[in-house]
Amino acid sequence: MAVGTMTTAGRARRAAYSFALLAGCALAPLGAHAQDAAPAPKPVVLHCPALLDSVAGKMLGQSSVVIQGDRVTEVVSGYITRPEAEVVELAGETCLPGLIDAHVHLSNEFTPTVYSDMLHFNLADWVVRSTVWAKRTLLGGFTTVRNLGDSHYETVALRDQINKGWVAGPRILTAGPAIGSTGGHADDGDGLRMDLQPDVGAHDSIINGTADAWKAVREHYKQNVDTIKIMTTGGVLDLSGSVDNSQLTEEETKALVAAAHEYGYIVGVHAHGAEGIRRAVVAGADSIEHGTFMDAQDMKLMKEHGTYYVPTIYTGTYVTEKAKGNPHAYPPAVQAKALLVGPQLMKTVGDAYKAGVKFAYGTDAGVYPHGENWKDFPLLVQVGMPAMYALQMATINAATLLKKDKDIGSVAAGKYADIVAVPGDPTKDIMLMGKVDFVMKGGVVFKKGGAEQVFTSTAH
Repeated sequence: MAVGTMTTAGRARRAAYSFALLAGCALAPLGAHAQDAAPAPKPVVLHCPALLDSVAGKMLGQSSVVIQGDRVTEVVSGYITRPEAEVVELAGETCLPGLIDAHVHLSNEFTPTVYSDMLHFNLADWVVRSTVWAKRTLLGGFTTVRNLGDSHYETVALRDQINKGWVAGPRILTAGPAIGSTGGHADDGDGLRMDLQPDVGAHDSIINGTADAWKAVREHYKQNVDTIKIMTTGGVLDLSGSVDNSQLTEEETKALVAAAHEYGYIVGVHAHGAEGIRRAVVAGADSIEHGTFMDAQDMKLMKEHGTYYVPTIYTGTYVTEKAKGNPHAYPPAVQAKALLVGPQLMKTVGDAYKAGVKFAYGTDAGVYPHGENWKDFPLLVQVGMPAMYALQMATINAATLLKKDKDIGSVAAGKYADIVAVPGDPTKDIMLMGKVDFVMKGGVVFKKGGAEQVFTSTAH
């Protein structure tokens, strides 16, 4: 090897060695001059006139929730206090577990200029906006979300900076970019002139064949995602012509799900068409997203396999109403698809509930403005769900789908102190879910009395 040159492996070894030296230098003084541990935070006691027991599906009466740090330590009937505790009175409120939205897109939001914005904005522009959208989501009462699709793993960074206390936002489980096929709903080159269509592959989450499927999932693992999103059918908002055609073969779908499960991920599947839904369910997918044209066979299979349905019902209605109200709301290819989905999705969700399919709450927020995630609740009730079940969808059901029910989804000792409140009983008036006026996430109050609390970064 010539003097002054170095292989990629050599550069990597040198970088690793340099990092180790720096880390050793940085850490050495800490051992010699360890700081005293910070004093334990004082306990907080919430006095809730009513408290949703999401596991039992019933409303409890006056309850006290005792919180130490970021966890609940006690849930006690009646009003009590504890030594040195701060007591928070929530008069007239119903307390609920922090809400969970199992389908959002925090680094995008569709506006009249979104298609041109995608050509002009840098990734950094979307990242900055995502911090605002994340905060709006949290203030709406959603303390945990599953982010099912971004562009370049930017929501991995958003997740990490929220966790480190730099910005305010919900607890995020992110999939990174959705995985699909060439020309499919996940292919950003759809509808562009040929010289603007990139040559993409598994590294870009676009697969063609089972080997690509494994490579794509492994790339996501490398980028430290929490979950996997795949797309087995067309969709509404891409510039192609079909919303329901199958876009992954049965073998590709099985390979993606198998690879994801091999790495311990749950798999959410974007699927509108009946055949794409069937392929995903048979492959062992954990949830079906949208499911617009789901048929009776799909519903039967979902019950047999225990597959969750995340219907994103308000999004379907939203895009249809926009398309009806404005013939130029979307590009022509999108406009035609948008007109189809709303009424059909309402029917499908009602039929699936009657058929006994399991549901978890998810909205597709980002298709409509972030922070309005509550708007699925009234439509779920409208198609025949009891309000209590709709609330369970957004609490214990979603937590179980995400395999996080030991930490979130109900208010119980040992779980995160994620608690929200609304002014009244949402089982009697589901519209109250749009009036969340108290939000606590991990023991930190972000909203109280309807007012946003000042966020102070805890990062160092």
